[in-house]
This record gives sequence, structure tokens and C-alpha cells, in this order.
Amino acid sequence: MTDTEPSPAVSETAESIATMEIRGAATIASAAAEALAEQAEAAAEADATASDPEAFRASLRAAARTLRETRPTAVSLPNALRYVLQRMEGDSVDRLRRSVVDASEAFVRQLDRAQEDLGQVGANRLADGDTVMTHCHSTDALACIEAAVEQGKSISAVVKETRPRQQGHITAEQLRDAGVPVTLIVDSAARRYLDEVDHVVVGADSIAADGGVINKIGTSGLAVNARERGVPIMTAAQTIKLHPETLTGHTVEIEMRDEAEVIDPEAREAIGEIDVENPAFDVTPPRYMDAIVTEQGQFPPESIVTLMRELFGEGAAEPWAEP
Repeated sequence: MTDTEPSPAVSETAESIATMEIRGAATIASAAAEALAEQAEAAAEADATASDPEAFRASLRAAARTLRETRPTAVSLPNALRYVLQRMEGDSVDRLRRSVVDASEAFVRQLDRAQEDLGQVGANRLADGDTVMTHCHSTDALACIEAAVEQGKSISAVVKETRPRQQGHITAEQLRDAGVPVTLIVDSAARRYLDEVDHVVVGADSIAADGGVINKIGTSGLAVNARERGVPIMTAAQTIKLHPETLTGHTVEIEMRDEAEVIDPEAREAIGEIDVENPAFDVTPPRYMDAIVTEQGQFPPESIVTLMRELFGEGAAEPWAEP
């Protein structure tokens, strides 16, 4: 391994995040933090970095950049990298290594607690006998439903399949494992089934300073329909999903994924010359969301900026950048 070459663990994690084998904001953040710890261990033993603190730091920054580039809108990823790299300190490689490993372990522990706390907050918005509708697969949204079930509430779910990758199938399986009766529907049937739903619960890939929710494509349309039907909708999101760069006017980039997820090459050729677009996310304006639920409580979307400033100040550092 050269002084800036990522370790195999970092390369494998980056590939798994890019291909969505690792998915979900909390899972991505945890994997990124753990990959940096692996990088620190590998760099502490590599000839090029084992005795050179500056080379060690450079290798960690390079590894973080490799991870950062995999998912441009997954804000939990850079927030995880910030947490670990900003706690990298020491005047020797061994102390630097220890600080990175300790920070990674502390971050993962906080993630585990955060989701449990968030689940309890979200569960308090659900009543016994409620039917909830979900979109995509969000471990934070699932935590709210599972916590409500653990409180003894009877909850059933209408689960949107969420094309093109059908992440709703994962949600359906996990809800069944939790003992929740599930009805799986195609995405275009959502408006019809909202009449049978008491609450919509979605996750978030990231949340902007104005309270806009960036989440799996289709969330915005679902939110608009839910508002028109009078069905309350909440976003369940840990604070690692707050997007500090939006405090300074940064526009959130919407990831465009491979067209092969939408149509296979043979079918595309048979149709003829067409353009295919596959945006991964959309933005739900804050006026269509009733509440954002975090491990620190629930907030009206328009007031989330206050929490963001408490956590990140007025902007976002990029400790993976070369000095």
C-alpha cells in the first residue's frame, strides 16, 4: 500500500456503497467510519506510512475522499467522515491510529443509540390500530414502527415496492419479521391506498437547512398526495442526515443512476431511440411534511435549521481535503 492508496477494506466498502450493496444512511455512515478505522490499522503497518505521521494523515484523507465520492447525496457519509477525521490527533502514528479507531467506535455506538432514541420519539406519533404507509427502505422509519409495536400497539403497513430497485421488498420482509401485517403495492397505487392509511412514515437521505427532505424518488409525490388526502406524514431521520453545507447556500446534488436499473439493454434496443433518466432522489418542500423526527426530538421542518446550527455551526468543514 502506497502512502495514499486506500486499503482493501476501504476499496471494498466504497464499491459496496456505490453499488448499493450497503444502503441506508445509517448503514452507510457506520460502514464508512469502520472503513476509516481499517485504513488507520493498515496505514500503521504499511512501510510508506508506519513511521511518518504526515503520510499517515494523507492516507486517511485519501481514503475518506475515495469513500466520499461514492454517493454524492448521502449526507450521512461525509458527516461520518467529518466525525472521525476531526478527532484524528497525535504526534505519532500510533497515537493517530488510536484516535481514529476510538473515534470510529464512538461514532458507531452513537449511531446505535440514536436510532433507538429516534424510534421512541416516532412511535409516540403512532396510535394503537394505525395503518402506516412506507416508501423505500429506511431503518429509521422502521425503528419508529418497531418501537410502536414494542409498546404494545397494533400496527399494520402498506408498503410501496419502490421502483426501480424495489427496496420496499426489504421493508416488507423486515416488517413481517417484526410481526406487522403488510400489504405490498405498486408505487402508482399509493394515492388509492392513502384512504386506508393513518400515517405515512418515510426516511431521508438528507435534510436541507430549509427543512426540505431529500429522499428516494417518489417521496415528494407521495407527500403531496398525503397532504391532499389529509394524512399526516413524518420523516424519520437521525441528525447525521442533516446537510450542513446547505447552511451556506449549497444546492443538494440529485444522483442520477444507471439507466439499466430502469430498462434492460435488449428492451431499450427494441423500443428504439429514447432517452432514459433515473434520478435516485427528489426534494419534498417543507410545507408538505408534518414533522421531522430525530433522536433529539421532533421538529417542524421549518425549524430544523436551529438544530443544524447547534450541531454544525454556520457551515461544514471538509477535513478530507488536502491542506
